[in-house]
Amino acid sequence: MGQNLILNMNDHKFTVVAFNRTVSKVEQFLANEAKGTNIIGATSLEDMVSKLKKPRRVMLLVKAGQAVDAFIEKLVPLLEKGDIIIDGGNSEYRDTNRRCKELAAKNLLYVGSGVSGGEDGARYGPSLMPGGAGEAWPFIKDIFQSISAKSNGEPCCDWVGPEGAGHFVKMVHNGIEYGDMQLICESYHLMKDILGLSQDEMAQVFDDWNKGDLDSFLIEITRDIMKFKDSDGKYLLEKIRDTAGQKGTGKWTAIASLEYGVPVTLIGEAVFSRCLSALQAERVHASSQLKGPDALKFKGDKKQFIDNIRQALYASKIVSYAQGFMLMRETAKELGWKLNFGGIALMWRGGCIIRSRFLGNIKQAFEKNPDLSNLLLDDFFKAEIQKSQAAWRNVVSTAVLHGIPTPAFSTALAFFDGYRSARLPANLLQAQRDYFGAHTYELLDKPGEFIHTNWTGHGGNVSSSTYSA
Repeated sequence: MGQNLILNMNDHKFTVVAFNRTVSKVEQFLANEAKGTNIIGATSLEDMVSKLKKPRRVMLLVKAGQAVDAFIEKLVPLLEKGDIIIDGGNSEYRDTNRRCKELAAKNLLYVGSGVSGGEDGARYGPSLMPGGAGEAWPFIKDIFQSISAKSNGEPCCDWVGPEGAGHFVKMVHNGIEYGDMQLICESYHLMKDILGLSQDEMAQVFDDWNKGDLDSFLIEITRDIMKFKDSDGKYLLEKIRDTAGQKGTGKWTAIASLEYGVPVTLIGEAVFSRCLSALQAERVHASSQLKGPDALKFKGDKKQFIDNIRQALYASKIVSYAQGFMLMRETAKELGWKLNFGGIALMWRGGCIIRSRFLGNIKQAFEKNPDLSNLLLDDFFKAEIQKSQAAWRNVVSTAVLHGIPTPAFSTALAFFDGYRSARLPANLLQAQRDYFGAHTYELLDKPGEFIHTNWTGHGGNVSSSTYSA
């Protein structure tokens, strides 16, 4: 990522000083990929800082956590008032909040920027999500917007907000990425185990989907993965162990959703699905012990069911993005950030892993109504999800009858049904809480007034105080 961003900046006529604590890597880079460019090498942090134009702009691409703090600690004594440190890694947004405050006290400007697009995006145009010290933006804006991906000529990069806003938005981006990937995996599972499609047939399905409303980077690469054969001529996918790894950003998104009380259920299920995949030895043992439904042969129209899966995937993706924007809105309100949600959709429109066709529709939705509380209430998305609803329900029910797990499809549908319900059974839940713990409840005709009932006749009238947790 680091060296590709440097090459990208060089392509756009910016002079970059490259440094790695393993100096031999800098030498190799200058002798190979950077040969013939204007890129300058540095042999130490001191050497790097001495070669930078003021205000110095130092961008770190290191592992999140202690490594970032360690680099900052070494950098600070070498810098002067107004110099800028940019963290381009996947740092936890609260760490970025803290670092912004600590460095501001030392008269230094700190920027936490999400960078999405992988190695290829870094080289030819990533999605960039910078936030932090707003005074730094004029000094990095030209660089960032020049090297970023473009969507209809507009850079997929703009200032997100204060403190850790940039890293928070990147965290939610990654959480949505978890959800998108899980939904695609469930689509693959359904086509493979219920319909019995070959990988060539599935590759063609994903290719067809990529020409319509599911046009996206992840659908595109899934098509390519389906077609890829190993050196022995056999499909590589079937040789890959079914245990998924994770770097933590999806988990952080799920934790943030609990912290701020936002039901980001699809991303949560995507994280738990990876956790379940990691229990491979247990699953293999359980498969010989736990019996599911008797094997059913699919008797419907395969072509129609494939289209039903497409519609279920589309509807579930809408829910996933709706939940992600709900989380960003609530967090912004809690932390006093002013986020441009249409602008965020534009930043994700090109260059990043979750780039897809309907991000343009999200941008339009927030341009039309900046105070939109939920994407599901936008006219476009309301109509789209309504059209897909019957197919979506058919896919989930068919999967259940065949014993195929679809946690992401199922939880997306459950959220949709819950969100559209004028009345949920939480009245019973509140009665239960009041019965065993005197936690009180509100009456429909007296909102805001908390009441305790002596349900047994011998519990007394003392109630617990109310609080939000």
